[in-house]
Amino acid sequence: MEVRMGRRVARHAPLTVVFTTLLAVLTAGAAAPPTQAPDPAAAPVKEPVATGYGGAVASVDPDASAAGIEVLRRGGNAVDAAVATAAALGVTEPYSAGIGGGGYFVYYDSRTRKVHTIDGRETAPRSADAALFQENGKPIPFAEGVTSGLSVGTPGTPATWDAALAAWGSRPLAQLLKPAERLARNGFTVDETFRSQTRANEARFRDFPASAELFLPGGRLPETGSVFRNPDLARTYAEIARKGTRVMYRGAVARDIVDTVRAPEVREGATRIVRPGDLTLRDLASYDTIRRQPTRVSYRGLDVYGMAPSSSGGTTVGEALNILEGTDLTGLSEAKYLHRFIEASRIAFADRGRWVGDPAFEDVPVRELLSQRYADSRACLIRDDAVLTSPLPPGDPRAPRPCSSSGRAAPTTYEGESTTHLTVADRWGNVVAYTLTIESTGGSAITVPGRGFLLNNELTDFSFAPADPAVHDPNLPGPGKRPRSSMSPTIVLDDRARPVLALGSPGGATIITTALQTLTGVVDRGLPLVDAIAAPRASQRNQTTTELEPGLWSSPLRAELEALGHAFRQNPEIGAATAVQRLPDGRWVAAAEKERRGGGSAMVVRPAGP
Repeated sequence: MEVRMGRRVARHAPLTVVFTTLLAVLTAGAAAPPTQAPDPAAAPVKEPVATGYGGAVASVDPDASAAGIEVLRRGGNAVDAAVATAAALGVTEPYSAGIGGGGYFVYYDSRTRKVHTIDGRETAPRSADAALFQENGKPIPFAEGVTSGLSVGTPGTPATWDAALAAWGSRPLAQLLKPAERLARNGFTVDETFRSQTRANEARFRDFPASAELFLPGGRLPETGSVFRNPDLARTYAEIARKGTRVMYRGAVARDIVDTVRAPEVREGATRIVRPGDLTLRDLASYDTIRRQPTRVSYRGLDVYGMAPSSSGGTTVGEALNILEGTDLTGLSEAKYLHRFIEASRIAFADRGRWVGDPAFEDVPVRELLSQRYADSRACLIRDDAVLTSPLPPGDPRAPRPCSSSGRAAPTTYEGESTTHLTVADRWGNVVAYTLTIESTGGSAITVPGRGFLLNNELTDFSFAPADPAVHDPNLPGPGKRPRSSMSPTIVLDDRARPVLALGSPGGATIITTALQTLTGVVDRGLPLVDAIAAPRASQRNQTTTELEPGLWSSPLRAELEALGHAFRQNPEIGAATAVQRLPDGRWVAAAEKERRGGGSAMVVRPAGP
C-alpha cells in the first residue's frame, strides 16, 4: 500500500508541555548569545557506544546526538528526537545532509508493534526524460552532471519531517528546530573531518560565490578547532519554524531554490561548465512524500524490515539475507564467512540492477525478489571452492530456475558515497532509523544565496544512459521520477514483534553491504554491536573486484580469499554506520563508528553500565 502524504501541520503537544519546553529553550538560548563561541569544556563528548535507559541516539556528530537526547529528556518521543537530530546534522554535517536533500524514514510504533516508512526521496523535474544527462545522444561527463543545476531534484527532507511529525510526533516542528537554529547561529567547533571535506570541495565551492562566502570564510579553509557559524541557515530555520515547511515548497525559500537551480551564480573567470536545471515552482509545490509498505524478510527467527523502492536497500539486503539463510554462518571460519557474504552480495546486486527502480514508473517485483524460493534458486550458484564472475547476469524472480541466471549481465552504475544516518529509540520502545542525504559530499556545491544550505545533486543517482543498451535499465530519468537509492534504514524485530536492533549507514551503494555485514556480524557472528560496526568491511556490488578496507587488505584473510579466486581493490573507508540495540534487561545500547568519519556519537538518556 502507498499513501501519499502532503505537508500537514504536526500534532501539537499539550499546552502545558509546550510552555514548559519553550521556557527551557528560551533559558538555554539566553545562556548562549549569538556572539558567544562554543565552550570546549561544555561541548558534548564523542563516544562510539553508550548503554542505559530512557532512550538512545546514535549519529555521526555529538552536537546532533545531544540535540536528540535533549528532546528525549524533555519527554519527546523517538520521532521528535529524530527530527531534532536531523536538523542539527544539517548544521554540522552540511556536506552530507540538510533541507536541500531527501531521505527515507523507517519507524517502529511500540503501541501497535508495526513498522512504517516514509519515502522522502527527491524527484526529477516534470520536464525530465531519459536523456536528461545526455547531449547529442551521448552521456555528458559525470563531473558536469554533479556540479550543476541539472542534478538538483526537489528536496524531500522538510516534507519528511512534516509527514513523520504529523503521523507519530508529539512536539511541533518549530520547537524541534530550536536546538539546530541555535547551533547554526552560535557555531560549532570544526573538526578534522569537516576541514578535510571542505578541502575536497574547495575548488567547487570557489566557483559559487554563495558557497565560497559560507564555507571558505575569509577565502580560506576553516581551521580545525575554530568556530563555524551559519547565520543564514539559522534565519532559514527560524522562518520555517514561523511559517512551516510550506515556505520550502510554495514560499520565499522555494522561489530562491528555483532561481538558484535555473541560473546558478558562478564567479567571473570560472572555467567549470555549470549547466542550469529546469526545476520549477510547480515541481516544488506538487511534491509529496509517500507512505510505503516496508520490506520484510525472516532471518534466523527475526523479522528484518527495510525501505521499499524507490530505495533498493530493503530488497537487496533482504534478498542477500535470504540467500544466506541456508548457511550456518556461526560455525564458519572468518574467510568462509566473508566468501559467503561477498557472493550473496554479488547475486543480490545483479538482481537489483535489473529489477529495481521507482515503482511509479517500473514494475518492480518486490514480493518475488524477497521470496525464500527465489533466494534458494540463486543461493545454489554459490560454491565453497570457486568464485562467481561479475558482472553476473540477473535471475528472473517471477519464474525462478534453480542455479541459473537469465538475461544479460550489466555492470553496476556509479552512486555517490556521501549521506548520513541516525538511529533513535525512546523510553516507550519506539524506534527510528533515518537515512538522509544531499548525494555526493558537498552535493551540487551550490548554496542557495542567503539561505545557508547546499542543494542536492541527487539526480546523478539516475543512470545517465543504460549500462548496456541490450538490458532494460529501470533507473533512467523520467518526469517526477525518484532516482534509485541504496539507503538501507533497517529495523529488526523479535518473534513477539519487539525491536531488538535498528541500523543504517551512508556510503552510496556500499550502504547495502555495510548494513548486511553489520547485521550478520551481530546476529550470526555474535559480535557486540559497536564491534560489528567497527569491523573492517568488504563490499561486492556485482563488480569485477571486491572493495576491502585496510584492515582486510593487510590481513591474511585476503590471501585465503584470493586463493579461491576473489579479486580485490582497496577502499580506505566503507560506510559509517550507527545503530541502537535493545538488550533483554530493557537497556538500550547506542553505537556508532570508532574511527570512520572521525568517529560517531552514541548517547543514552540515563547511562547504566553492565
